[in-house]
Amino acid sequence: MKPEILVLGTIWSPEVREQVQAAFECHFVSSIAEASGPGFEAIGPRIRAVLTSGTVGITPDLVAALPALEIVSVHGVGVDAVPLPLLAARGIHVTNTPDVLTDDVADFAVLLLLAAVRRLPLLDRYVRDERWPAKAPLTQARSLRGKVAGIVGFGRIGQAVANRLQGFGIEIRYYQRSAGPAPERRSESLLALAQESDMLVLCMPGGAETTRMVGAEVFEALGPEGTLVNIARGSVLDEAALIAALESGRLGAAGLDVFEHEPQVPAALRALDNVVLSPHVGSFTVEARRAMGRLAVANLTAHFAGEPLPTPVK
Repeated sequence: MKPEILVLGTIWSPEVREQVQAAFECHFVSSIAEASGPGFEAIGPRIRAVLTSGTVGITPDLVAALPALEIVSVHGVGVDAVPLPLLAARGIHVTNTPDVLTDDVADFAVLLLLAAVRRLPLLDRYVRDERWPAKAPLTQARSLRGKVAGIVGFGRIGQAVANRLQGFGIEIRYYQRSAGPAPERRSESLLALAQESDMLVLCMPGGAETTRMVGAEVFEALGPEGTLVNIARGSVLDEAALIAALESGRLGAAGLDVFEHEPQVPAALRALDNVVLSPHVGSFTVEARRAMGRLAVANLTAHFAGEPLPTPVK
C-alpha cells in the first residue's frame, strides 16, 4: 500500500505530479487553508509526508493535524516557512533542494544587478515609446568595472554570485554573522559592508534572525549612487524604508525578485523608474525546476525505502 502524502501549493509540473503519484497516494491542495477545510479531518491522520515549496512551507497548526507525519520535503532552498524546532521535537525529518538551483539563482542575481545599474527597463521603454527618434533626454548609466559588490550571506549562492561578478572586474566583499571563507574579504558588520560597497546583493536566508535586517541605515550607507539587489526573501529588508530611500534618491537603484507580501507589490515600487522588478523567479528555469522536483521526490522515496536522505536539513 502506497504511503499517503500531502502536496501543498500550485507550482508542481506534470513531471513532478507523475513522479509523486507513481510512488505515493497523493492529496493535492493549493493552500494550507484548504488543508484545514471540510473532510480533511479524515485524511490528516493518514498523512505520513508533506511535499511543499519554500514559500508555502507548513504551519504548526497543520503539523498538529498530521499525527503520523514523518517527513517534510521542501521544493526549494529556504526553510524559513517551516517550523524546524517543532518538527525536530517530534522527530520529523526535513529536506530541501540545495545546489541544483544555485547557478540559475546566481545568474539571475547578476541579471538584476546589470539591469538596475545599466537602467535596462528604462532604456527599453525609451525605445518602445519612440523617444529615441525625438532625441528625448536620456540619463547616463554607470559602469560596473572597478566597483565593489558587497554580498550579504556568503553561502552557496552568495559565492556563486561573487564568482560571476569578478568577471566584470568587480571587487567582492561580504558579510555574514558566522565565519566564512576568504576572511580577508569579510566586513565587520552589515553597515560596514554597505559603507564599503557600491552594490549590495542580499543572499541570506529568511526567518526570524534576518527579518528587516536591512533598513534605512544600510540604504543611507550605500548611498545615492548605490544599487541594492534582493534575491533572498522580502522579509529581510524594511520595504517601506527602501521605498522612501529610492523615492528620495538617497539610494540609487534596486533590483528586486522578492517582496514582503508577495505576490502583492506596493504601487510605490511599481511606479519607480530606478527599480527592476521580477516575480520571485530566480530558480524559474526548466532545468532548475526539473532538478528541484526530482530531488524533492528523491528525498521522499529514500525515506520510505529506509535509505539515507539525499539532502536533509540539519
